[in-house]
Amino acid sequence: MPVIELATFIHADISTCFDLSRSIDLHTLSTAKTKEKAIAGRTSGLIGMNETVTWQATHFFVRQKFTSKIMAYNRPFHFRDEQQKGPFRLFSHDHLFSETDDGTLMKDRLHFQSPAGLLGKLVDQLILTRYLKRFLTERNDMIRHFAETGKGVDLL
Repeated sequence: MPVIELATFIHADISTCFDLSRSIDLHTLSTAKTKEKAIAGRTSGLIGMNETVTWQATHFFVRQKFTSKIMAYNRPFHFRDEQQKGPFRLFSHDHLFSETDDGTLMKDRLHFQSPAGLLGKLVDQLILTRYLKRFLTERNDMIRHFAETGKGVDLL
């Protein structure tokens, strides 16, 4: 099963970083390329424990729906969202936060697996790992920008 791990340093306090990471509105802004929008469950504001959100987006020229649920929550250090319904056989994303002298270290640990057995494993290795890493990196860059400039206050 593929695992993507990213570390992003942000010159901002841990609570701001944590809350921006669970902002439905910021996620929507950061995924404008894929026209991602929340269509069910929590559709704006900050998602919390046991809440779900259903996203509709276009990935690889295919319009898809993806429902995730917050399955673990320890503010401001960790939360996990897991796919409840969607295109993956498995999708679990841990968001981890730790304070540093200069700000916050935000880590992502994403486990995923495509359906379709051997073909799915091949797609994971050749396409999806790179695609999802870029997707997360772009999202994290926007979280960093909003946290460091103070623009994120309007989204909290």
